[in-house]
Amino acid sequence: MTKEVAEHGSYGAKDYHDPPPAPLIDAEELTKWSFYRALIAEFIATLLFLYITVLTVIGYKSQSAADACGGVGILGIAWAFGGMIFILVYCTAGISGGHINPAVTFGLFLARKVSLVRAVMYMVAQCLGAICGVGLVKAFQRSHYKRYGGGANGLSDGYSVGVGLAAEIIGTFVLVYTVFSATDPKRNARDSHVPVLAPLPIGFAVFMVHLATIPITGTGINPARSLGAAVILNDDEAWHDHWIFWVGPFIGAAIAAFYHQFILRAGAAKALGSFRSGSHV
Repeated sequence: MTKEVAEHGSYGAKDYHDPPPAPLIDAEELTKWSFYRALIAEFIATLLFLYITVLTVIGYKSQSAADACGGVGILGIAWAFGGMIFILVYCTAGISGGHINPAVTFGLFLARKVSLVRAVMYMVAQCLGAICGVGLVKAFQRSHYKRYGGGANGLSDGYSVGVGLAAEIIGTFVLVYTVFSATDPKRNARDSHVPVLAPLPIGFAVFMVHLATIPITGTGINPARSLGAAVILNDDEAWHDHWIFWVGPFIGAAIAAFYHQFILRAGAAKALGSFRSGSHV
């Protein structure tokens, strides 16, 4: 019965059509107020994300330095990151899509969900927001900021560059794969509750990845987050191996985009089928 409803109901596959891909370069976006409103939303959301999360990291380190059992612990830090993503995606999804992460924007660009103009401008807004957010943390926690590392990402002792890069790739893959799955328009057409719940799995993905990779790299999976902390702290340790927190997330996002579009959504099979049909005409 359930299968029949899924096949023949109002949200059946025959009633669904994929939205057209975003144009590669859409200069017309630059003339629309909605585009600049989206940029402001990405800037503010990333600012708030870095402010809350980095402040949590520094607060935990300062408390645990005095009492080994003090502070929120790694679990609390992971909740801070995941919870803020849930809140901010929920608040901004209707305005900008709630990316709050250059890697997410890059993955959506590769899948032709956003234009090149929007992708580049989103990344700029996210990076600037991250820098300003960490700047606020430094202003409020000046006595503890530098002493406890400024929330900057870096390889932990005992881990190689390869391990750190792999952790960032896999962690970002989990995040971006979740973003694609939670916002898939085909699922939205079939399951009306998906748009309401979309921020929840995305926040949980961030939470789970942090639990796994905080001991390795401090968890980047967001180049803006890593850049903001490195720029404000601005010491050799913060910039050492910083490239990992750009290369890893971008590779992970690219793999997630390919996996979702061409494997799960059968994009490769559809393209091959269209090619074969055309060859017999």
